[in-house]
Amino acid sequence: MKKSMSVFMAAAMTAALLAGCSGSSGNTETTTTAATTAAETTVAEETTAAETETEANIEAPTEDAPTTAADSSDVALEAPGADGSGVTLRIGSLKGPTSMGLVSLMDQEEKGEAEGSYEFTMVADASELVAKMVSGDLDVALVPANMASILYQKTNQGVNVLNINTLGVLYVVAADDSITGISDLAGKTVYMTGKGTTPDYVFQYLLSANGMSADDLTIEYKSEPTEVAAVLKEQADAIGLLPQPFVTVAMAQNESLKIVLDLTAEWDKVNAASEDGGSLVTGVTVARSELLADETTAAAIQLFMDEHAQSAAFTGEDVAAAAELVAKFGIIEKAPVAQKALPYCSIVCIEGDEMKEMLSGYLNVLFSQDPTSVGGQLPDDAFYYKR
Repeated sequence: MKKSMSVFMAAAMTAALLAGCSGSSGNTETTTTAATTAAETTVAEETTAAETETEANIEAPTEDAPTTAADSSDVALEAPGADGSGVTLRIGSLKGPTSMGLVSLMDQEEKGEAEGSYEFTMVADASELVAKMVSGDLDVALVPANMASILYQKTNQGVNVLNINTLGVLYVVAADDSITGISDLAGKTVYMTGKGTTPDYVFQYLLSANGMSADDLTIEYKSEPTEVAAVLKEQADAIGLLPQPFVTVAMAQNESLKIVLDLTAEWDKVNAASEDGGSLVTGVTVARSELLADETTAAAIQLFMDEHAQSAAFTGEDVAAAAELVAKFGIIEKAPVAQKALPYCSIVCIEGDEMKEMLSGYLNVLFSQDPTSVGGQLPDDAFYYKR
C-alpha cells in the first residue's frame, strides 16, 4: 500500500491544471490601478495552485493548510430518499480555477440554500485529493484531467469521470506584438514551469504540430509560476508560458505585457481536421464508482452535477459577484484580481458524449507524449459516466 501511495503522490505532484482560466483568447491589459496594486502586493498568496490544477502540474506554490468545510469518514445517510435527499456528499477540489466553478454552490451550502447536502474540502496539492479518494474520505473530487486517468488505473476502475469542469488555462504572455502563432517563437526564449509535466507535454505537442521541436527555441524552466512572473516583470523582452490566474498577476505587474497566444486556441487549430486530438482540458470531476452503482447515492451525485453546472454558469453570468465569492473562500485573495482572471479561466461543465470526445482525445495526445502521464494506459469506455 505504501508503494502504491508513493506512486500516487509522485503522479499528483506532476499534475497541476492545466485542476483549472480561459478557453477564449483575450487581453486583460485593462487592469485598474487598484487591482494592479493588490496584485503586486499579493503575488505569492493569491496564486497558490492555479497550477496544481492546470491540469497539469504546473507546480503551484504550496502555502496554506487545507481548507476543510467539514470532515466525515463515510457518506452520511440521513433517512435517504430515492431522489438522493439525505445523502451528504464529500466534495474535494483544488485551490484554483476548478474550485472557482464551485463558489456559488459552496455559498449556497453555507447558507442552507443548496438542494443537496455537501461537505467541501479545498486543498492546495493534488496529492491530498488522491489520498482522500483512495482512502474513501472523499466521494467526489475535482482533479487534473490526467490525474483522473491515473486514479482510474490505480484504483482498478474505482472512479468515473462525471464532467469536464475546466478547459485550457495556459497562455503565452509577452510585450511582443509580432508573436501571433507558435511558429513565431522560433529562435526566442520562453520561460515556463514544469519540465516533464502536462503543460510541458502540451507545449511540446504544439511545437511538433507546427513543424518545430524544442531545438528551435530555448525553453527556460522555473520551479514555480511566481518565478516566471518575476522574470516577466524584470525583463522587457521576456516571454512566459503561464496558467491563470498567474497571467493576470504578471500583467498587473508589467502593463506592457499582453496575452499573445492562447494555447487552447492553438490546440484547436492543429486539431481542427482531426477527431483524435480532443480539446485542451485542465480539470475534470470524478466520483467513486461504488456510489454511482447505488440508486440512492447515484441520485445524490446527479443532483450535485446539476447544481455544479448551475454554479459554473454563475461565474460567467455574474463575474463581479463570482469574484467576491472567489475571494471569500480564499481561492484568490483579492476580488479585483479574481474578477480580471475569471473570464480567462475556461470554467465549464461538460458531460456525456461531448465530454468523452473532448477528454479521450486529450488523453490520447498525452499518452503519445508519455504513457505514464495518464497511468500507463488509456482508460476504457467505462471510465466515462453518462446519465
